[in-house]
Amino acid sequence: MIAVSEKEILLLNSGKNFKSLLEIIESVPSRKRGTSIETQERDKNFRDVLMHLYEWHVMLERWYREGMSGDIPFMPAPGYKWSSIKLLNMQIWENYQNVTLNQAIKKLMLSHERIMDLIKSHTNEEIMTKKYYKWTKTSNLYSYFAANTTNHYIWAIKKCEVIAKSI
Repeated sequence: MIAVSEKEILLLNSGKNFKSLLEIIESVPSRKRGTSIETQERDKNFRDVLMHLYEWHVMLERWYREGMSGDIPFMPAPGYKWSSIKLLNMQIWENYQNVTLNQAIKKLMLSHERIMDLIKSHTNEEIMTKKYYKWTKTSNLYSYFAANTTNHYIWAIKKCEVIAKSI
C-alpha cells in the first residue's frame, strides 16, 4: 500500500470540496443563481460566499509572498487584528457588492488554482514542519493552506446549501 502524504490529502480534499461547492451553485437554475435570500447573516447569495473565499485566498497569497521574501506579514490584513475579524469580513462583503456571480466564479476559480499551485510547489516536509518558515511563527504552512482551502470550502458548502434550499 502506498502512503499518501498530508500534502496530497490537502490537495485532494481541497479539490473535492471546491468541486462540491461549484456543484451546489450549478444545481440551481442559472436564472435564479443571483438571488439573495432573507437572512440576518452577512452572506445573502452565492456571490457573497465566493467573494469571501476569494478575498481570503488573496490575503493568503499576500502573507505567503511577504513571508517568503523575509518579511513578517501583517495578519489578517492591514488595519485589522484577529480579534476584529468580523469587521474585516464585513468590509470584504461591502467591497464586492458590485461583482456579478459570473465574475465571482471566475475570480475564485483562478485564485483556487493559484493556491493549489503554491501547495504543489512545496514538499510535504516544508508544508508540515512547524516553524519551517519564520513567518509562520510556531505553526506550519499546512495550517494556513488548509484554513484557506479545504476547511473554508466546507464552511462555504454549508452556506451555499442553505442559499440553494432557500431559493
